[in-house]
Amino acid sequence: MSSCAVALIPGFMLDETLWNEFQGHLPETWSVHTPSLNGGRTIREIAGRMVASLPSRVVLVGFSLGGYIARQLAADYPERVEALILIASSLREDTMQQMQSKQRAIEALSAHTFTGLSAGTIARSLHPDRASDTDLVSRIRKMGSRLGYEALVTQSALRRADVPAASLRCPTLVIASANDSLRSLEEADELVDAIPDASLQVCYDSGHMIPLEQPDELAATVLRWLNSRR
Repeated sequence: MSSCAVALIPGFMLDETLWNEFQGHLPETWSVHTPSLNGGRTIREIAGRMVASLPSRVVLVGFSLGGYIARQLAADYPERVEALILIASSLREDTMQQMQSKQRAIEALSAHTFTGLSAGTIARSLHPDRASDTDLVSRIRKMGSRLGYEALVTQSALRRADVPAASLRCPTLVIASANDSLRSLEEADELVDAIPDASLQVCYDSGHMIPLEQPDELAATVLRWLNSRR
């Protein structure tokens, strides 16, 4: 694929630097956009704000929470989306336990004390072999710190139920990790079953943070699939 416009949408409390290494493996001729999750109080509002900054036709790549936003955008603006790639994402709403955990974290913090997600929380999102990688944990934590406490409050309150799947009509690839402790392969299968003609690719040497842990393999998977569609 000689040219392509692609939008890389980050996940919960992550910013555009999530994609730095991944982006380096994409063709130089591609037009790459890295929208943030700012600008809305619901997933639909964020998607509506985001589409205004994107090209008229774009490949959407959504990671984790970004996958929910990518699905909403693809459903609301189908004429704008050439293809959809969902990485380590899900159909499911947060569990009650996850909601309560986020709420406790918010109540225990403030704009003055928030310095990013806790090291323990971040470590659980990584492959066991990388959970003690202090540089990687610090990098992820700094993303959250840059976004700030208000982003934590807003993103924690986003409801993930009822984001469209069955109505999507664009080519869709679901990418999952066999060692993801946050999003299971069962959830990836649910996405593939719900989205018409979606396909699945599984990577085996990553935790949840596939764009950071395996950026080269992720890029190769994306390129291979997009080229096959062309």
